[in-house]
Amino acid sequence: MDLDLSPKLAKKVYGDDGGSYYAWCPNELPMLRQGNIGAAKLALEKNGFALPRYSDSSKVAYVLQGAGVAGIILPESEEKVIAIKKGDAIALPFGVITWWYNKEDTELVVLFMGDTSKGHKPGQFTDFFLTGANGIFTGFTTDFVKRAWDVDDDTATALIGNQKGKGIVKLDANFKMPEPKPDHRKGMALNCEEAPLDTDIKNAGNVVLLNTKNLPLVGQVGMGADLVRLEGNAMCSPGFSCDSALQVTYIVNGSGRLQVVGVDGKRVLETIVKAGNLLIVPRFFVVSKIADPDGLSWFSIITTPNPMFTHLAGSIGAWKAISPEVLQAAFKVPAETEKLFRSKRTNDAIFFPPPK
Repeated sequence: MDLDLSPKLAKKVYGDDGGSYYAWCPNELPMLRQGNIGAAKLALEKNGFALPRYSDSSKVAYVLQGAGVAGIILPESEEKVIAIKKGDAIALPFGVITWWYNKEDTELVVLFMGDTSKGHKPGQFTDFFLTGANGIFTGFTTDFVKRAWDVDDDTATALIGNQKGKGIVKLDANFKMPEPKPDHRKGMALNCEEAPLDTDIKNAGNVVLLNTKNLPLVGQVGMGADLVRLEGNAMCSPGFSCDSALQVTYIVNGSGRLQVVGVDGKRVLETIVKAGNLLIVPRFFVVSKIADPDGLSWFSIITTPNPMFTHLAGSIGAWKAISPEVLQAAFKVPAETEKLFRSKRTNDAIFFPPPK
């Protein structure tokens, strides 16, 4: 049976007046389960607080909208309290405890994508909350809590039962949360909208790569990532991941056309993608995108910390490296056609400007 590769939107899992948590379901996007990939979004309203939790999966978080504060506690390490804003990428290895807080008027939206191969459910994240109606304290009896934390009956009862919220709560506007510390941010987050561009093609597009060089923690996560911005009507060269990695793509802004070609030269997907869509390109399948007039940008994770891609068109395209005689024989065309083919796209790499 052919896999359904159509882009999908996330669906609400839980939430209240403090915010909501959304996730993509592997039943609707089968490649999540097959690729052992999870994807979810956290949306916090003003004074929304995502209770401390840890996950069964390593992840990359990307701030899609707004600004706020995140608490990150690495195993056997101090809490890092960092300011986060739109464009920030954060690597979250196994065992990391996190909390998230929004004190601004604008909704804070954080995207999570990661590897579920060691998780409880393929294609889904399972979060374990430290507090709240579904927190670990509610599962232990009072005598265990008293002994483990060396507290009296009243304190144990309060720890177990006071917080009635589940996952996300709304704090009083006067409640003082920890202030972010600038020195805590180093090595924990990278703003992809402000980072040096790894590729920048005039009137076409640019890309920022997230790898072990600019954010070493991605090595522990086992995934790389990139933010790609395509100008209006520009094209991204057909290409594929040449190191057996899956590419999971979330459309951040804009819209455009997308085609994916798979085994036996079969076009397995042709669709319009728009903001909020998530799609997965199978290993070695070739993908290309053409932006609509308003442009197109996407954030992707790649299931290797230092991904490599082969592009089939442009000045660095694989065709340029193949000898003329081989191309003539392979395409069954005369030398004149091969020369014309080779003479094109000699200056454009990866991204192609709109036709003049």
